[in-house]
Amino acid sequence: MLVQKEYGDRSNRKHARMKYTLEDKGMPWFREQVEEKLGYKLEDPRPHKEFTTNGDTYDIIKGIDGKYYLTLFIEHGRVKDTLEYQLKSGLREIAKIHDGDFRFTGNQNIMIGGIREDKKEEILTLLRKYNIDNNRWSALRLGSVACTALPTCALAFAESERYLPRLVSLLEKTIDDTGLSNEDIHIRMSGCPNGCSRPYVGEIALVGRAPGIYNLYLGAGFSGERMNKLYKESVNEEEILKELQPLLQRYAKERNEREHFGDFVVRAGIIKATTAGNNFHSK
Repeated sequence: MLVQKEYGDRSNRKHARMKYTLEDKGMPWFREQVEEKLGYKLEDPRPHKEFTTNGDTYDIIKGIDGKYYLTLFIEHGRVKDTLEYQLKSGLREIAKIHDGDFRFTGNQNIMIGGIREDKKEEILTLLRKYNIDNNRWSALRLGSVACTALPTCALAFAESERYLPRLVSLLEKTIDDTGLSNEDIHIRMSGCPNGCSRPYVGEIALVGRAPGIYNLYLGAGFSGERMNKLYKESVNEEEILKELQPLLQRYAKERNEREHFGDFVVRAGIIKATTAGNNFHSK
């Protein structure tokens, strides 16, 4: 904090954050300044295991405590009942017998946590009764995230939560035809550039500019290690489908083994990689 206070750009609010000081000065310089103020040298970085995805794991998992944990897909975080899908009613029935907890994930889903062995089958039976099943959704839908946007958010320029399900349904025809139904692709939508749904780390992302109009971004890293880049400005639904459908078809035919969509569009030269925050806006 002291290094940032002394060397951060306090004259330009858009360039004032510490990430810009690091970009401008470099990590070795910043580390030297921190060590000087600490009065001792920092240890070398230790090996670590990197994240392999920024999505959720939907399988039921046994924890080190011997209890089970199950993440349920909640489309854009909205727990509600429809005529076809009694999600809210099912979760209420589970809550009556579950003595563990419910946890919200960073991707708008719910984890039923701390399921005891003697409660596991009873909870799974209730999930089947109310047809709450992650397998009913395509991998594209499971990887979708949207902010609330219109009409709730006063900052929004366009729809997001209410529109992304429709767009995913339109894309699923191409997904099914090309054999990509089980291929994880992260798609995100935000009603404005503030990006509450974290669109800038989506392999496919749409950011609202006006009602029905979006900027289309491509090329983020699947694990969240690389931001995407602007591909097309001010596109409507017809234009979004016109751009994405051929790209998904190419991806199905030309991808390397285990290659994610975001990596493919970069390797194929469709979009340049964003290698650092300061070239996010460069073409």
